[in-house]
Amino acid sequence: MAAHNLGTELDLSWISKVQVNHPAVLRRAQQVQARRTVKKEWQAAWLLKAVTFIDLTTLSGDDTSSNVQRLCYKAKYPIREDLLKALNMHDKDITTAAVCVYPARVCDAVRALKAAGCNIPVASVATGFPAGQTHLKTRLEEIRLAVEDGASEIDVVINRSLVLTGQWEGSDFIKTSTGKETVNATFPVAIVMLRAIRDFFWKTGNKIGFKPAGGIRSAKDALAWLSLIKEELGDEWLKPELFRIGASTLLSDIERQIYHHVTGRYAAYHDLPMS
Repeated sequence: MAAHNLGTELDLSWISKVQVNHPAVLRRAQQVQARRTVKKEWQAAWLLKAVTFIDLTTLSGDDTSSNVQRLCYKAKYPIREDLLKALNMHDKDITTAAVCVYPARVCDAVRALKAAGCNIPVASVATGFPAGQTHLKTRLEEIRLAVEDGASEIDVVINRSLVLTGQWEGSDFIKTSTGKETVNATFPVAIVMLRAIRDFFWKTGNKIGFKPAGGIRSAKDALAWLSLIKEELGDEWLKPELFRIGASTLLSDIERQIYHHVTGRYAAYHDLPMS
């Protein structure tokens, strides 16, 4: 996300003292994944809440204006209206948190969302996504162009060599991964990151957001992530300003589970054509 947190001096001595109890982290991750999920009405409510945290994403080499337009329509209408009416949630204006596209597709997304009459933010993966291994001047220009085209959030890919050499920088959000790696969002890594966010908040009073991205495909996954955020950081972080889920296919499974909850049967492909 675009950086705004400029008020806290970075205390590198504090960071250098951090130690991770790896076995304890793995046990905690197993506990989260093994827990039984909520059922029936509670599950439906939590799944609708999960929708509002999704950065609905398309980051394919063959993205076109038409598939970005389709993505934006789905962001505006993530769950079929008759299903929302059955849950008495049709008037709650449930949308995804943002749409996320390549910088070259920001104009398409802004145009489509404007045509749909909504103010869903457009996020863009500028700065040499996914490796971040381009010249700083080029990366800054990519951010400038994306913002100029209407992006209001930037997922910055850091040059990871800076991290490996201890040259830390601040941000409003931290993200597990680009979603383009072999291994992306995992619970053990997330637990370490969330506890760093919590410790930083206790130390400075500043709230940093968190975004897992990559490999989060099922409604069950989404419920586990929401539960983890609630338990590690509290309800204060369960809002789009501080928590996002980067995903391209997750919404489809959430809508299928909502359909099953309402109708008692699983959806055929033609039942949810926009999923």
